[in-house]
Amino acid sequence: MSKITYYFYDLETTSGSPFTGHIMQFAGQRTDEDMKPIGEPDNMLIKLSDDILPEPEAVLVHGIAPQQTLDEGLSEAEFVDYFHTSVALAGTVFIGFNSIRFDDEFMRRINYRNFYDPYQWHWKDNRSRWDLLDPIRMMRALRPEGMKWPMLKDKPTVKLELMAKENGIIHENAHDALSDVIALIGLTEKFKHAQPKLFEYLVSLRDKKKVAELALSGQPFVYTSGKYSAEYEKTSVVTSLFKHPRRDASLVYDLRYDPSEWIDKSVNELVKHWTVAYGDDLKRLPVKTMQFNKCPAIAPLGVLQTDSSKRIGLNLELISKHQALLQSHSDFIERLKEALDTIDKKLQTQFDLEDKEVENQLYDSFWTPADQAELLTIRGTKPDDLSELVPGIKNKKIRTLLPRYKARNFPKLLTQEEREDWEAYRQKLFYGRGLNSRYASFSKRMQEIASTRKLSSNDKYLLTELQLYAESILPEPADLDA
Repeated sequence: MSKITYYFYDLETTSGSPFTGHIMQFAGQRTDEDMKPIGEPDNMLIKLSDDILPEPEAVLVHGIAPQQTLDEGLSEAEFVDYFHTSVALAGTVFIGFNSIRFDDEFMRRINYRNFYDPYQWHWKDNRSRWDLLDPIRMMRALRPEGMKWPMLKDKPTVKLELMAKENGIIHENAHDALSDVIALIGLTEKFKHAQPKLFEYLVSLRDKKKVAELALSGQPFVYTSGKYSAEYEKTSVVTSLFKHPRRDASLVYDLRYDPSEWIDKSVNELVKHWTVAYGDDLKRLPVKTMQFNKCPAIAPLGVLQTDSSKRIGLNLELISKHQALLQSHSDFIERLKEALDTIDKKLQTQFDLEDKEVENQLYDSFWTPADQAELLTIRGTKPDDLSELVPGIKNKKIRTLLPRYKARNFPKLLTQEEREDWEAYRQKLFYGRGLNSRYASFSKRMQEIASTRKLSSNDKYLLTELQLYAESILPEPADLDA
């Protein structure tokens, strides 16, 4: 088995959504298990192709103008090749800060559209991934000694820049990927030094089998999640109600809350309270899905001490009472299963009705061995010869992605027909849906920011650069219905 090394990484992107956003900056540093650097850090920009229009807010946050990526960046194909040959080495543990919910999703998509498996980089050849965000939250809730803990607007926070500042960790430029990586390494090192047992235990939960073992043991356990209230340090005690029938996950109930008000509700009522939209006044059912492969911050009940129980506002006698009540109402569990089926079917129907862009179809199915062979063939083909592959490709998604891959990475090699197809795609991408088009939304947001925000000279410079970039890549409007 290969020796374990940590690889701390961070991204800056064109958007907060992986469905529409692309990576603009990638930074990372490999370390040993004591957080001592191995080799030089990686810090690179990735060129934006002319189908990508960054969101103004994103550019204002990280300060990277699109033109800078064109001047200094690698193409996506060049970056992904480098990533697999020099970064995703056997035994690598990828570590980020909110990376499982954010950065990893962008990494999956850049691998997918550049003909690599979207998942193997973080599990094959003894590789794995871990996310420091919820473990740091759990440390604050259960074992805060050894770290200073900032507040933001009178609420506890673990924002990276504030944690770094409070604890004397170097963080020269928040929202610069490499600066964030350096701060993340410092924070991780401090965590391990201050609470080594808790740290080692939580790092071990990157093994989904270990997570499932605790979750499905039948015993209540401590769970820290961003979904829980900051009032209680994002931490509670939960019990697994049942294993999800279609995912590697468990449905857990927050034992902080008395089940009495829920156990007699109908399936329809449970669905209504389970799917409360953010901001609605309707009380939310205290049940959530906990996925085993997302490194949840969980621990046995025995980790609670008197002071930590008080800190997170838990009464263990009430927890035990609530657990017993749930166990005595198997009919409630069955209605919850029906409610889950109803919700999942509704979501699947909505998903099926959407105009599903091939760029976001990576979760529709896994690549088969035959698909993997086609991916390998594409990666081994010279750019000049890519067009010749298209007729022989059997997988429809790969066949659709290949011309886009060529247009983004090797635009000068497009044939006249390929250029016309690419321009038609860009027309639809930027102007489709009229007043709700991507360009209309971009223009509206640019105007709103200019009229409602107090902008620094650098902000104005970035927005000017962004506007110039937009004008340089936008195709001429055309009648999309023609």
